[in-house]
Amino acid sequence: MKRAVSISLGSSKRNKAVAVNLLGEKISIERIGMDGDMEAAAQKYKELDGQVDAFGVGGADLGLLVDDRWYPLHSVKPMVRFVHKTPLVDGTGLKNTLEARALPKLEKTLGHLIKEKRAFITLGADRWGMTRSFVDAGYEIVFGDLMFGLGIPLPLHTTQAVTRMAALLMPIAGRLPFEWIYPTGEKQEKRIPKFEEHYQWATIIAGDCHYIKRHMPDRLDGKIILTNTTTPEDVAAFKQAGVKALVTATPVLEGRSFGTNMMEAALIAAAGKGRKLTHQELDEILDTLALEPQIQELN
Repeated sequence: MKRAVSISLGSSKRNKAVAVNLLGEKISIERIGMDGDMEAAAQKYKELDGQVDAFGVGGADLGLLVDDRWYPLHSVKPMVRFVHKTPLVDGTGLKNTLEARALPKLEKTLGHLIKEKRAFITLGADRWGMTRSFVDAGYEIVFGDLMFGLGIPLPLHTTQAVTRMAALLMPIAGRLPFEWIYPTGEKQEKRIPKFEEHYQWATIIAGDCHYIKRHMPDRLDGKIILTNTTTPEDVAAFKQAGVKALVTATPVLEGRSFGTNMMEAALIAAAGKGRKLTHQELDEILDTLALEPQIQELN
């Protein structure tokens, strides 16, 4: 059996391991949370390098791909410094392929619920494929990049503003300690309601599940959430808040959707090429497997 492992800075409470069949191969996919300890994660990568078929970088990004421009997150590099043999991905490939397919599926299935084309995207720079799909579909968008990434309560409204923000701030933000810009470990379990006017304005709330949960208000009645990396507890929390429907870009396996980094690593393991897959190869595999976003109506 081939093995794909996501080593995550997130909470170990969200650990999960399942076996799936992909491209005729049985693949063990496993998520190992390191509770925010970057050095412990580095040692786990060192221990497993060359012993597994593909690595995912969970709870962190190696960088952001914004409109074909790559911005590295330098503070994450030490975590993967011991990886020399096993292919390593942070999910960027699937964010720009699979996630771009989620909105058309959502509209086809839940179009009757979308009275106004309004989207609140937590971090457009982090999910460029998803961002472009909303723009192409004619949505009015509020981007929360400054709110969620840097704690600055300033909404952005265009992709041009997002690209300018990235060009201006990412060379600086990319050198900040990663925990300053993204919740890790136990911080992922805490909710501090903020930016409610933007949550309530939107018809669809899209982006990283940890960001959405971290600042969501008590009530989100009738909203649609488009996200990923959900656990049964996340689904229950959204249902309790009144969310109408939950759409995950990756399939739900044994009650949860894994992150794009985990799923991309699984596809690399299944392909058996011993390297990262190109965007074209990922698209071809997605077509072959007929992987589609999963939609759950909650209320």
